[in-house]
Amino acid sequence: MKVTRRSFVQSSALAAGCVVVFPRRALGQDPGPLNYGVQLYMVRRQAATDLAGILRSIRQIGFTQIELYPVVYDHPAPELKKIVADSGLGLVSAHFNYPDILQRIDYATQLGLKYVVCPMLPQEQWNAAGFQKAADDFNQWGAKVSQAGMQLVFHNHCYEFKPQEGGLTGWQILMGNTDPTLVMLELDIYWLVQAGQNPAQVMLDYKDRVKLLHLKDRVPGAPTGFVLGPGAEHFTELGTGSIDWPHLLMQARWQGIRYAYLDQDETAKPVVQSMTESFAYLKGLNI
Repeated sequence: MKVTRRSFVQSSALAAGCVVVFPRRALGQDPGPLNYGVQLYMVRRQAATDLAGILRSIRQIGFTQIELYPVVYDHPAPELKKIVADSGLGLVSAHFNYPDILQRIDYATQLGLKYVVCPMLPQEQWNAAGFQKAADDFNQWGAKVSQAGMQLVFHNHCYEFKPQEGGLTGWQILMGNTDPTLVMLELDIYWLVQAGQNPAQVMLDYKDRVKLLHLKDRVPGAPTGFVLGPGAEHFTELGTGSIDWPHLLMQARWQGIRYAYLDQDETAKPVVQSMTESFAYLKGLNI
């Protein structure tokens, strides 16, 4: 399904069954198509044994970007940067574990990154006090990352949307207590839907902070919830599930989001086949 500027702007932005009024910026100059990549976590098993080979496969499928994951940080930064460059893939973003972010700023700088992404909070911090601590840490770390010429980014799952003591969700605590000029967002569309959220509305609510997206589709009719684990893993290839990708990706394009990474945590099919099918769907959308 090809979604044009005219058909998108004339229609309501429908996502997860909710109507969203698209911002007037959508009527301005087209910022250009999204850059599609793969988050290395999706191919973590292959990357651990043949990083160069799996990167070549990702590029051959048609993806133009890679987002790094800690499984490959045993490589010195210059060496890792060369492996990625030799594959023909672009590199602007990487995930670093929460406890390691400060120590990894120089490593990230050597890689030439634009975005330093925290993928998850430690589970012992999934409470009101823990989310507040994370907000305080992110403000401090975000300032240091900014001084190094990059941006700090937080990646969501579903656990952040569980109500905490005091009535607020972890997400509300994080968003209400972090500096919006220092702490950006990588929205994982799947996990927003899993948490019962409307991803189109979340993209609008935080349009000045959303820099990156994660993409994986969701089996139709699967139950929502805030608990991570096998009971929340309803993954499927793009275009075969229930998420309204045409509208969400066009909205992302017109909001000025430049990078979207495929990140299907587990695949029933061989991972290269799964990535190939998802990329074919994205290519067909032409967004």
